[in-house]
Amino acid sequence: MAKLYFRHGAMNSGKSTALLQVAHNYEERGQAVLLAKPNIDSKGDSAIVSRLGVERSVDFLIAPSDNLRLEFTLCRNEHNSRSNSPISCLLIDEAQFLSREQVNQALEIATLDDIPVLAYGIRTDFQTAGFPGSIRLLEIAHSLEELKTICRCGKKAMFNARKVGGNFIFDGDQVAIDGDAVTYESLCTTCYFREREAAGAGPL
Repeated sequence: MAKLYFRHGAMNSGKSTALLQVAHNYEERGQAVLLAKPNIDSKGDSAIVSRLGVERSVDFLIAPSDNLRLEFTLCRNEHNSRSNSPISCLLIDEAQFLSREQVNQALEIATLDDIPVLAYGIRTDFQTAGFPGSIRLLEIAHSLEELKTICRCGKKAMFNARKVGGNFIFDGDQVAIDGDAVTYESLCTTCYFREREAAGAGPL
């Protein structure tokens, strides 16, 4: 039986790079893969973009109301109609933006369709609250793997702190895609609390 994998880490832990490497490894062995990501992630539009500068177009985008298993099946059937190499894996970037129902459907793909699903994403937002997709993945994925990165102080980074105009902020909407105005920095717990205190934010 295939499995649902959740590979998570703070921002800048190389999740997209790892995903693209897995895709390359499959294809180097003559096995086809499908790449997908939620359409809420506007960074790179319809591409998965690594911070190292590597990017690749996705095979389909996932809207909030989409049935993930249905979208996967449609894309797989289209692929099979023009290729002799069947799909061997589904790779999902920014999986924290999936809904709980879509994570359930990812489990169906792995279990009922016997296709491994590798989901990559972050666990928590800039206020340390879990994303619905990540919470569900932590609950039901067959395999959990943490991809590590370091804080500016050299300790293990755990939290994703949000900056607007270069200043740390600790309130606002859960989702704000990084860009010209909004950026993020991965911090250890000590540095995260230090920046909260400096910004005058209350306790968690």
